Amino acid sequence: MIVDGKIVEKYDTQNIKETFKKREFVLEYAENPQYPEFIKFELIQSNCDQLDSLNVGDEVSVNFNLKGRKWTDPKGEVKYFNSLQAWRVDRKTAGASDSPPPPTEEWSKEDFSKDDDLPF
Repeated sequence: MIVDGKIVEKYDTQNIKETFKKREFVLEYAENPQYPEFIKFELIQSNCDQLDSLNVGDEVSVNFNLKGRKWTDPKGEVKYFNSLQAWRVDRKTAGASDSPPPPTEEWSKEDFSKDDDLPF
């Protein structure tokens, strides 16, 4: 899954165990700018470093997986937890769009004279 938005919070990396670390951040997702959503994501292990080069206020594109876990507490009650686990966070560049880059002038140097298999 992919979502675009603006980083509004960025937290320090937490060492949960000696072999496990995570880092959280909050994205302002404004599909409807009148009612923006604030979505908390987590990065784990080596992915935590991706936030080092990003700042609060940066527009980003976040690739993530939706994770869900079932846990039974000591009283025997079953509980469910969800998390949004980001695995790639890219800064969006100003003026970027989903369209391909404009063609260069290199095409004008190509010899199309032998393309005589056209149907017209």
